[in-house]
Amino acid sequence: MGTFVVNIIGCFLIGILTSYFLRIDNYLKFLLITGFCGGFTTFSTFSAENISLWESGSYFILLFYILLSVIVGLIAVYLGLQLAKN
Repeated sequence: MGTFVVNIIGCFLIGILTSYFLRIDNYLKFLLITGFCGGFTTFSTFSAENISLWESGSYFILLFYILLSVIVGLIAVYLGLQLAKN
């Protein structure tokens, strides 16, 4: 659950920062989007957790976790983009 929450927060922050930096072009975007958000989110942990679920035979939870992470992640980025536009 912790990995899921951190990844969704990271997606939301990336949406906000991307919206802001689309209007302003500077090098700080690389530090904040790629550096901070990339380090904050935990795709490698997400992947390791999925392998663990696979190996334990928890296929329903595995599928649910992957789908929920992708769908909610996309929604979080979209909401971040929309919030920063206003």
